[in-house]
Amino acid sequence: MNWKTIGKSLKNSDMRRRLLVVLGLVIVYRFLAHIPVPLAEPTQMKEVIDSVVSGSDFGGFLNLLSGGALASFSIVLVGLSPFITASIITQLLTKAIPKLEELHKDGESGRRKIQQWTRIISVPLAVVQSIAFIYILRQSVLAGNTTALSDPTLLEWIVAVGAMTAGSVLLMWLGEIMTEQGVGNGLSLLIFAGIVSQMPQTLQTIGTSLVDTSETGKLHVFNWFTVPVNPLAFWVTAAILVASLLVLYLLVKINEAQRVVTINYAKRVQGNSSYGGVKSILPMKLIAAGVIPVIFAVAFLSLPAFIGQVLKATGNPDFVDIGNNLVQWFQTPNPGQFTGDTWQAFIYPGLYFLLVIIFTYFYTGIVFNSNEIAENLQKQGGFIEGVRPGLQTEKYLSRTMNRLILFGSLVLGTIAVLPFLAEYLLYQIAGVQNANLAVGGTGILIVVSVALEALRQINSRALMVTYDDYK
Repeated sequence: MNWKTIGKSLKNSDMRRRLLVVLGLVIVYRFLAHIPVPLAEPTQMKEVIDSVVSGSDFGGFLNLLSGGALASFSIVLVGLSPFITASIITQLLTKAIPKLEELHKDGESGRRKIQQWTRIISVPLAVVQSIAFIYILRQSVLAGNTTALSDPTLLEWIVAVGAMTAGSVLLMWLGEIMTEQGVGNGLSLLIFAGIVSQMPQTLQTIGTSLVDTSETGKLHVFNWFTVPVNPLAFWVTAAILVASLLVLYLLVKINEAQRVVTINYAKRVQGNSSYGGVKSILPMKLIAAGVIPVIFAVAFLSLPAFIGQVLKATGNPDFVDIGNNLVQWFQTPNPGQFTGDTWQAFIYPGLYFLLVIIFTYFYTGIVFNSNEIAENLQKQGGFIEGVRPGLQTEKYLSRTMNRLILFGSLVLGTIAVLPFLAEYLLYQIAGVQNANLAVGGTGILIVVSVALEALRQINSRALMVTYDDYK
């Protein structure tokens, strides 16, 4: 990353405008995250929701990914989940239906049509999720014997659902505007901003646990002097910090790793001029899909637990049992559950690992089209040494990328489930029961990957706007 070039690029008015637009849209998003749904008195509603969120791992997880929108019952509570779900649906249909695949290969116009269908599918999904969220919250509030949300009228339902659906569509629009600026994927940047916004609260929680010496006493350093911090919290925090730095280093390495394929161009003579006869490179990234597989896997795993919460809220004994099972199986397991004879605790981390691998293969197949690359190389007179142009080049590129994906997806999946192992070790060694490392680990994974991708795109655009300086 060339920070000097990025610094020079800030002198360019277009570069400054793009960055300021993205920053302004992030501020708008954070502002929207604090506008409550018009359903009850905001202060009373926040107190009730805080108790619901703190009493559920699933609620805490959704609150993290929504950037605190759940805790304030914001109009952007549904967030980008409908758009992510719609994207998965349309991309699966593109692979399954030949006509859609042809439309995808038509170029920019075809992809715009598919993108428009994705937006249309997102709206009914947002409506359904908005109704489900309000229903779950209402049943949870009634279970706590609170008068808030006791009997909303039909008009209140319509206004609340309309506000939440509009918030989801507005976020989708903001994300697309951010993507158009060319400094990062808008969807990823919004999720990034939501997770980062929760960091001050996390740091406050860590700081509170460090200074709480009422039960464990103070930390003694070699019996020379005493530090007024909680010894257990200090060593746990230090261990998590060291492990996080190691994972961060590994994550940066695999994000930046790539296989460089040398492309040769045949020399052509036209009249008195000659063209070609040069070499170029085709970089093939170890993880070409970036952070999208993790986001897709988290969204996919959140769906069964969300359905379980809806079934629990119905109050029907048959549905409640099914809902309890779904919530138990598809939420982050308690570290103490791994020590028992039950197998349910392994469902979430096991599926998380598999889904990261599956979505890495799936999304890489979309962003890296070996057939299209081979055709373009053949048209431009380019070839890989020792490989015939055309079909053989396509097979070579597919085989090389599949090998890269296999290793990259396994490493990415391993990093994704490492926090579960860390929680288990903390439970066994220090007796820490609710470290919430699985939630934090997913957040770090998304934050680091999005930050690297955004910096890479900013660096590329900075090179473009400062190109004349190197002539």
